Order: sequence, then structure tokens, then C-alpha cells
Amino acid sequence: MSPSSQLAATSGPAIPSPGAQEPAGHLDGVRATARIRAAHNGRVTTLPQLRSDGPFHLRRLRTHGNTAKVGIIGAMSAPLGGDRLTLDITAADRAELEVTTAAATLALRGPTTDAATYDMRLTVGEHATLRWLPQPLISAAGSNLHQTYTVELAATARLVLREEQLLGRADEEPGHLVSRILVHRAGRPLLDQHTAYGAPEPGWDGPAVLNGHRAVGQLLMVGPRFDVRRDPVLLGEGGKDGCAVLAPLADGPALLATAIAPTTSTLRELLDEAYAHALDRSCG
Repeated sequence: MSPSSQLAATSGPAIPSPGAQEPAGHLDGVRATARIRAAHNGRVTTLPQLRSDGPFHLRRLRTHGNTAKVGIIGAMSAPLGGDRLTLDITAADRAELEVTTAAATLALRGPTTDAATYDMRLTVGEHATLRWLPQPLISAAGSNLHQTYTVELAATARLVLREEQLLGRADEEPGHLVSRILVHRAGRPLLDQHTAYGAPEPGWDGPAVLNGHRAVGQLLMVGPRFDVRRDPVLLGEGGKDGCAVLAPLADGPALLATAIAPTTSTLRELLDEAYAHALDRSCG
């Protein structure tokens, strides 16, 4: 498996660029925007803004040291067809923030076949750290979801972003899942990746893309410690057990791990192995 094969599923409807007007959605769809803002008060990271909305219930979690941690608990079934959901997360200068979810996110059809949108807007300031570590997103049969990450990083920002997707529940075909990750660092493009899975996308489960696997994920790591010269690394044995590729990005101190696997547990193991390998190389 090569990095190019992981990016092969790039057909399907285009995702609007940031700032573009989005479709109005279905009248029965939920519109919700939850906001998290972390700031450094000179001693520790505080959470001056935690705004829950719609299906997003935000909770402060106990942590040690300077890091603030927030858990997202689902307050209702979402995203459903026609929903317009947004998470707006900011780690201001020198803040350290970790955000996770209590359970997997399940995309369902809902009252309409219209696409739901799920937008994550992440902003990380100077010398700040954001770790976005949610549980997997499950694309259930009949669902239609457009997911986007819009990430703005300062020049000295540090980011760990994990994305895991399970295409269909047990013994079912997945819905239609379109995902885009758009990252800018110091005002310059760092990553712009578009993937699409499920009908009507052609060839998404063929040997050049997922090769029959149903769990796919990525781990993006950005920060000064990853500014070391390295070649792409293949992790895992491949075949039925899946594999991962860890590769540097061209414009910045950043590494991207892309993995496919038969199950989410194996996928997580591959991404954890990639993370450990990245830290070991960056410290060497």
C-alpha cells in the first residue's frame, strides 16, 4: 500500500471551501454549533468557553498538569440526513487542550436522504497544543454525510488529529461518506485531502483503495519535534490485517499516518504504532 493508493478515493461531489454558502439542509434537520475555547492564564490552561448545543454536550474532564481536557457526550442521535452540525474549537496562545468523545459517532439516514454536514473548525495559537482524539465515526447503511476539518495553525502550534471511520456496521454496506481535511500553518496550505467512500463512488472498495477493508483512519501530527528528515515508513504486515503508511508532509514539520484495517481495534493499533514510531524518530 502506498500513500497515493490511500488517496485514490477522491471522486464525488465537491465540498464547499471555507466561507462558501452551504446548502440550507432539510427542514427537519438539526442545526447546532458547539464551541470550546481554551486559554492560558499564566499558570495553567483554563476553559473560558464551553458552549453545548444540539447533540453536543460538553464536559470538563479531570486532568493533571497544564492540559485542559473536554469530553463530548452525544445528547441525541446525530448526524442524521439534513443536519448541519459544527464544532468550533480554539486553543489560544500557550494553551494545551485535549478533546475526545465518549462514544462513537453514528451517521444515520434520518428523515431525508439529503446529506448531513459535520464541520470541525480547529484553531491553534502560538506555542499552543491541541489533541483531537475522538472515537470512530460509523457510516451506517443509508446515511449520507459530508464531514470537513478546517484547521488553522500558528507557526509554533502543535497538533495531533486522529480520524477513524468504520464503513458500515456488522454485515451491512456503508452509507455515502465524503470527508475533507484542510490545514493551514502560518497562513500557508499544509494539507488538503478529500476522500469519498460508499455508493455511488466508483472503486472505493477495490484493490487500489481499501481492498475490501472497512476501517480507515489517519493521524496528523504537526509541531517542531517532527521537523526531522525521514522517509515514508510502511507499518503492519498488510494483507487481511491491514497496514499503515507514515510519511512527512512537504511544507512543514508534520507527519501523516494513513491506515486501513478490517476492524476499528486493528486500525487503532496501527495508528498507535505510527504515533510511537513518530515520537521515537523525533527524539532520536
